[in-house]
Amino acid sequence: MKSAALIFKTQTPVFFLACLAGTICFSFSQAKDAAPPTFAAAQAILEKNCISCHNYGEKKGELVLDRGPIKLDDPDELIKLVSGSDPEMPKKGTHLKASQIAILKKWIDAGTPFPDGLVLTDSHAADRDWWSLHPLAKSKAPDIAAEDEAWCRNDIDRFIIAKLREKKLSPSPEADARTLGRRLYYDLTGLPPTPDQMQKFLQASATHPNSAFEKLVDELLDSQRYGEHWARHWLDVVRYGDTHGYDKDKLRLNAWPYRDYVIRSFNDDKPYARFVEEQIAGDVLWPGNPDGVIATGFIAAGPWDYIAHVEVGEGKVDGRIAKNMDRDDMVTATFNTFMSITIQCARCHDHKFDPVSMEDYYRTQAVFAAVDRANRVYGLDPAIQNQRESLSAKLSTLKSEQIALGKKISQLANPKLGKIETRLKELKAIGQRTVKAPEYGFHSQIAKSPDAEKWVQIDLGTAVSLKAIELIGCHDEYAGIGAGFGFPKRFRIEASNDPDFKTGVQKIADKSESDYPFPGVLPQSFPIAGKEKARYIRVTATRLAERKNDYIFALAELRTLDSTGENLALGKTVTSLGSIQAAPRWRRSNLVDDKFPHPENEAAMKELTSLENERRQILKTVIKPAVQKKRTEFAASIKKTEIQLKALPEGKLVYAAAAAFKPQGQFKATKGTPRPIYFLTRGDIRSVGPEMTPGAPPLWNDSPSEFKLAINHTEGDRRATLARYLTHKKNPLTWRSIVNRTWLYHFGRGIVDSPGDFGRMGAAPSHLDLLDWLTIEFRDKQSLKALHRQIVTSSTWRQASANDSAKAAIDSDNQFYWRSQRHKLTAEELRDAALAVSGLLNMKMGGPGFQDFVLEKNQHSPHYEYQKYDPENPASHRRSIYRFIPRSRTQPFLTTLDCADPSQSVAKRDETTTALQALTLLNNPFMGTMSKHFAKRIEKQTDPITTAFQLAMNRTPSANEKSTLQKYATQHGWANTCRLILNLNEFTYVD
Repeated sequence: MKSAALIFKTQTPVFFLACLAGTICFSFSQAKDAAPPTFAAAQAILEKNCISCHNYGEKKGELVLDRGPIKLDDPDELIKLVSGSDPEMPKKGTHLKASQIAILKKWIDAGTPFPDGLVLTDSHAADRDWWSLHPLAKSKAPDIAAEDEAWCRNDIDRFIIAKLREKKLSPSPEADARTLGRRLYYDLTGLPPTPDQMQKFLQASATHPNSAFEKLVDELLDSQRYGEHWARHWLDVVRYGDTHGYDKDKLRLNAWPYRDYVIRSFNDDKPYARFVEEQIAGDVLWPGNPDGVIATGFIAAGPWDYIAHVEVGEGKVDGRIAKNMDRDDMVTATFNTFMSITIQCARCHDHKFDPVSMEDYYRTQAVFAAVDRANRVYGLDPAIQNQRESLSAKLSTLKSEQIALGKKISQLANPKLGKIETRLKELKAIGQRTVKAPEYGFHSQIAKSPDAEKWVQIDLGTAVSLKAIELIGCHDEYAGIGAGFGFPKRFRIEASNDPDFKTGVQKIADKSESDYPFPGVLPQSFPIAGKEKARYIRVTATRLAERKNDYIFALAELRTLDSTGENLALGKTVTSLGSIQAAPRWRRSNLVDDKFPHPENEAAMKELTSLENERRQILKTVIKPAVQKKRTEFAASIKKTEIQLKALPEGKLVYAAAAAFKPQGQFKATKGTPRPIYFLTRGDIRSVGPEMTPGAPPLWNDSPSEFKLAINHTEGDRRATLARYLTHKKNPLTWRSIVNRTWLYHFGRGIVDSPGDFGRMGAAPSHLDLLDWLTIEFRDKQSLKALHRQIVTSSTWRQASANDSAKAAIDSDNQFYWRSQRHKLTAEELRDAALAVSGLLNMKMGGPGFQDFVLEKNQHSPHYEYQKYDPENPASHRRSIYRFIPRSRTQPFLTTLDCADPSQSVAKRDETTTALQALTLLNNPFMGTMSKHFAKRIEKQTDPITTAFQLAMNRTPSANEKSTLQKYATQHGWANTCRLILNLNEFTYVD
């Protein structure tokens, strides 16, 4: 038989489409009327049976059947491939019927007509006949033999032992009290017990083992440490980080309130449905509760492309691709986290294995069409919050309209203006550069209005004759102003022999009628024509320069020149109507110290000054009174709105899902108006199809694929509907997912060992009846703490971890839980344990994260220099959950120990054993520092070795261990001995 690749030849040019590729395809129904009858009949057969493999993206067998024109070299061979009792094709699904083969033959005989521009869509969708999509049904715990009842403490044990007996296995004995106590502390709090805590538990266990154990469970679940530990698991899944990631990886300074929200929610045992709904639409469903806003930090938790959003923007293809990818991240995170289903697989084609179509996927994208990631205010009264958002939106609109008016004015101006503005941009990079001393000059007190008068004057000591007054502007980078900082817009210069300027006032220059031309730092000279003598010179600013939302008067130098050119003001007394005295930069005496900025390129500065003034004159001639009035009104409205906004309480900030925020470069808010979301063929932003309405995959009976929303619905209504979809009582995935995750973190493997994928590509459950029994129990109680208690009080969880070769021969992976699974401490647990035993652990909760790195070059692309961090810094001795987490450069120590990658959703951490880990635990500066402090803690004790063992392993050493370590300490010192103890497997593993 000929190769299938030789049968078809496509005349469509082949070009590569990246993973993003694919824009909406035209549905076939749109072209049906124009399609030839033979093709119309063949369409359904191709879409149902062929193009899932033979499409432009995959080209299985080098065949492309989802677009034309198509040329057949051997029509008879095609019919042979799909005919017979055991045909070669289609590879998936059922064989073609004789009637279908006849339709294909008729189409081929007609010359394989194919409408121009048409792209077929795959209609072969997976069904819901899969365990995770079946409705939840609580089964009764299995009947077990009477002799097994004694082992069972609750129904979990009944399900487990029934499966063990089925597999010819038996459970292991219960672990000893010390092992159980240590295991329980790490399992529920992530910290080792102190010697006193362990001693108390062991004493209680000696007489009442079961009640002592259950009492400890309740104590640990009530501990604040519980939330800190279990929040770490959750943050792994939601890909929490404190920087944006991507190229510039800028800091995300307000991400931490979401982290604290997760800790608080676990400690409060918040009902799980509310926990889920808050993270999708808490701001809509509970608008008066700060947690409602903070919780939407979930939507914004993942990486974000600063360059594409801020510097490129939606006006360009790359910016639109970034928005598409951003929504994809939101959709992916939502469904991977809460439902353990890989909806993202349907971005470029219908899901190959699970019942999620491309339409389902893009409907879900439409839910997030109006939100972005940005800093958002929380903790304010809802009325004030609404005021702030309304004023912020108004301010943004006013400034946009002001810019638009400016552009219109520029268009009305003569053609020379364009050249001037182009040259000004060039000159500002050159002409603004200055050489200056640390003494900047005189700076008035700050005013809220530009019309507040400010003055400064010089006492020359005696009345003198002068020829000129010279004013030189300041240079300050504040607010990006640079040269000319604070130089008054309007002013007058006067002389008098009266220090109060009430009599005998001589006007030297009056520039108070119109704005003075831009001076930069070029000296501005004002000649004196008369011969009168004067002792006092005063400069009065009648219209102040803008600083940043306020106004000031500043001068670098005031020079009074006589006929010989000598500056008579040098070193003289200066007085003023208010002044900022902030030496050495700002003080009155700086005005007469002969220190002032000089242009680095004086020619460029002169040209810059000249062109600024020429531009002002051109604009003055083209701006009609009505337009000038409009400009003035805009400026006044902007100022008024800014004042109103500033008067309102600011609240706190959280990095979260936001539809209203201050624009940043090309990154602008939707203000609640959803962007149109289109079906994208093959995921290509350039191949746009029909606009999609909000919805979600119909994964259980009665779940609509399109949300029923009012015509005038808000963007928040979309998210609220999705939130309720996720927590619907009939939703089989949400409830199974969290129960399986909880089980995984207790036992080291889930009942479903692919916690992030409950689809056909994931693992099958080892105990489906148990999973569903636990799931319905949890769904109806909504308490994670109750689920924890149920698990850890079972005999299954309390088993010893010793291996049994006979049992291992049947179940080497322990998927049926015939013993406990010994496991390594996670990276964070090990770090926290080292801090704890060294006596340095700071239990402060909440707030901004500590930085265990030195931050450099933050203005452009931050550098996170871990090697420069000092482990002695007390600020970093908090629990690891409070660590500031960069994405581009992860913490080397923790990464080596299998810490989660913050840029990815990590449903289950790797657990590796490498030589590098051993070297890290032995040589990393952090471990060296902890060893040193551990040594200080024990070396003055009566029995240092015993104290060390009780702190690190919660037991006393054997005689041999004690003797060996004592000799080692004598030879190598206590710090090295403590380092050795911190490297023992018994310290780094939980049995």
